[in-house]
Amino acid sequence: MSEKAKNEVSEKLMVSADAQPAASERIPIIARPFVSDRAKKTLDIVEKFVEEECIPADPIYVQQIGEGIANRFSSHPPVIEHLKSRARELGLWNMFLPKNHFKEGAGFSNLEYGLMAESLGKSRVASEATNCAAPDTGNMEVLAKYGTEAQKKEWLNPLLEGKIRSAFLMTEPQVASSDATNIELQMRQEGNEWVLNGQKWWSSGSGDPRCQIYIVMGKSDPSNPLPYAQQSVILVPASTPGITIHRMLSVFGYDDAPHGHGHISFHNVRVPASNMVLGPGRGFEIIQGRLGPGRIHHAMRCIGSAEKALEWMLARINDPAKKPFGTNLSEHGVMLERVARSRIEIDAARLVVLNAAIKIDSKDAKAALKEIAESKVFVPKVMLDVIDRAIQAFGGAGVSQETPLANMYAQGRTMRIVDGPDEVHLLQMGRNENKRGKALREKIEAQKRRTEEVARRFGVQRRDPLQLDRVSGGKARL
Repeated sequence: MSEKAKNEVSEKLMVSADAQPAASERIPIIARPFVSDRAKKTLDIVEKFVEEECIPADPIYVQQIGEGIANRFSSHPPVIEHLKSRARELGLWNMFLPKNHFKEGAGFSNLEYGLMAESLGKSRVASEATNCAAPDTGNMEVLAKYGTEAQKKEWLNPLLEGKIRSAFLMTEPQVASSDATNIELQMRQEGNEWVLNGQKWWSSGSGDPRCQIYIVMGKSDPSNPLPYAQQSVILVPASTPGITIHRMLSVFGYDDAPHGHGHISFHNVRVPASNMVLGPGRGFEIIQGRLGPGRIHHAMRCIGSAEKALEWMLARINDPAKKPFGTNLSEHGVMLERVARSRIEIDAARLVVLNAAIKIDSKDAKAALKEIAESKVFVPKVMLDVIDRAIQAFGGAGVSQETPLANMYAQGRTMRIVDGPDEVHLLQMGRNENKRGKALREKIEAQKRRTEEVARRFGVQRRDPLQLDRVSGGKARL
């Protein structure tokens, strides 16, 4: 290749910051046929809203939370309501409910929302500002898909309006909750009520004073011979007598106020039988329907977090005021290699998630279990690797409050645990993949036999291409 040709290729590969194309123009080409013009326009609005309004508001939100445990978990930063109003003005509201399954959403597909969620993942407040924040998104999907008309009217509608918030209570401290059949919270029916006794933790969202409804999974039929028919899901108003929020759990020292992750106990908590979702014994069916799309939402937000980390890394290694050994970090080969690896990994992770979203849109979450699991395992690992490289570029500043990277890493690390730890997904994927083993062995053996048939047909004596048959010395002496 001539020097001129090399320069032309280099110029095509290089994209200056000033020439950064809009989000709609950066949609991977394999996904573009599945994205509507309306979604492309909305995607650009989301990106502009996040970059110009939400990210600058992140530090203000943190400051408005205040100090002291009691204050932090009773606060509601005014900036979030301002951003919610702005989001509604821009038409950025409830984008997460897929159009092919729900009538209550904004009319986008899982793929289209996935692209938008990437931008939302770059800001602490953006998801809540657009009413697309976990765990409300998954809880709204449960109510929209499985709830009765009365349940929808009482809880779904105010959630869709962003007037209240919710929590999903599944994990328990005394058992290995990664195996949900271990869940012990007792649900006992007495007349037209269910009585709940037990405890939950990592009840995300329960610290927020606006959290008014818990979606609780418990054991309603422990003697049922079918282990996946023993559990039920029920709606519990947060103000019900007998509920105690004992404490909030920290994430690498961060309290995540006012959202929080509560440790909650239930003592003879009485709930109307009409609050049962779908019916007794249907708990596993409900949580599987809830967690599938939620894993995609998490994964796309992780892509946004990784992109943000890479942006901070690029800014740091090109900072003219910070020149170790007399040169910018960008002139050190190891840093450029880290940048390149980050770009490759982020782009690959994005394709994994979009593939899963397309599969869900074409059928449903159950049909895309493998693709969802691939996203759940692969994407958070990529995000953490990219954030770690950015932290390393900043040195001491990277692990401090000086940059958002330390907090991003802490939040990102939980993604390898929530909605099922990596090990559970890997085990199931491994088992499913291994089911092909017998058939593949038979296929390979059949191919070998076919090779022998072809050899005989053409009169070829089969032998190893590196066979020497070299014998040293003469004949062996007896």
